[in-house]
Order: sequence, then C-alpha cells, then structure tokens
Amino acid sequence: MKQIIIFLLVVIISIMGYNLYKKHKRFTPPEYEYKISEKIDLNYFNQTFLLHYYQQVEKLNGYVITQWANNGIDVRNPGNDDETIKSAVNEYASLLGKVKFYEEKLIQSSNLKKEGLNNDNIRIMEEQGISPENYKKKQETQNNILSSTILKELFKNNNNNKNIGLGAQGPMVFELQKILVKKGYEMPIDGIYKAATYEAVKAFEEKNSLYPDGRLDILTLEHLLK
Repeated sequence: MKQIIIFLLVVIISIMGYNLYKKHKRFTPPEYEYKISEKIDLNYFNQTFLLHYYQQVEKLNGYVITQWANNGIDVRNPGNDDETIKSAVNEYASLLGKVKFYEEKLIQSSNLKKEGLNNDNIRIMEEQGISPENYKKKQETQNNILSSTILKELFKNNNNNKNIGLGAQGPMVFELQKILVKKGYEMPIDGIYKAATYEAVKAFEEKNSLYPDGRLDILTLEHLLK
C-alpha cells in the first residue's frame, strides 16, 4: 500500500513538474517570440518602413510576455473569455495585424525583385497605387511604344530603306528583331539581318496579306507597329 502511495505521489509530482516546465518554456525565448520572416526584402526602398516592421514585432512580443508575466494571460491561447482576457486578446490581434501588414509588403517587394523589378519600380508602383500585374502591363506598353518610335525614326532616316533585307545590320535591324520576337517569331537579337530575320519578316508578311519578299518596307513596318 505504501509503495502504491509513493508511486502515485511520484506520478503526480512528475505531471505537475512537466506542466510547470511547459508553461515556463512557452514564455521563455525563443518559444513565445514572433519570428522575423526570412522572406522579407532587407533592401526595401523605404528603410523607415522596414524599421517600423522590426519595432512592431518587438512591440508584439513585449505585449505577449507582459500579459503573461503581469496578468497570467496567454493571449495566443486564452483559457476563457471574460472581459479582461477578451480585451487583451483583441489588443494582441490588433498588434499582430500591424505586423502582418508590414510583413506582407516586405515579402511582396522581395518577390517582385526576383521577377526583375528594382526599388525604383516598386516605389513608383506603390506611390501610384498600381498592382504588380498592371505595372508590368504599363511597362510593357511603354517599352513597345518606345521600340516602335525608335524603329520609325531609324526607318525614316535610313537613306537606303528600299533595301532593308538580307545582309543589312545596325540599330534598325536590332529594333526590328525585338518587335518580331515579341510577336512570337524566333531569331537572335543581334542587329544582323540574317536568314532567321528574313524568314520571320516573310512569314509576317504572308500572315498579313503583304507581298512576302522578306524585306522591311513601309507597308510591312506599318503592320508591324499596329
């Protein structure tokens, strides 16, 4: 009988000790801390915004440990819903929401840079309230307009524009190749009017019911720039 009582006491003490250890561990760094995301852009164009993110995370972590240490409230997993606990949990949710706001923007910036954008692009996009998709479309449109304008000027200033075909080379051929590639034709963009460029121009002319001689003339140019 005595052995059974001793055994039960050992079990009870072990359970109590384990529960105390769990509580201690839950509110001992790093267990209770909200972790800084590894996915954020550390070189975000607005470094003050990045600083506010760090400050907000510190504020959130400080609130969690303070509520536990001073009031015995675990705001992440509240035991009940009396008014004091509800108020603490609501404040925690508000602080967490601010952290997520900063974090999502910083992660988005990192992802956009992986897609080729830079700080200036992202700054303009945010200042003008443009979505990443619309910004990319706007950039593509502007690039197309610029490329078309350049090609028009080069064609107009070319003294031998009737013979823009095989063997021609220079910036005008380079711009022509860029436009053809955007339209789905395959060729190196090297500024040299070789067989691949000739075949692409010819295929484009055939598709648009133009005379298919594989050379760039004013009619082919006008259709290319539509």
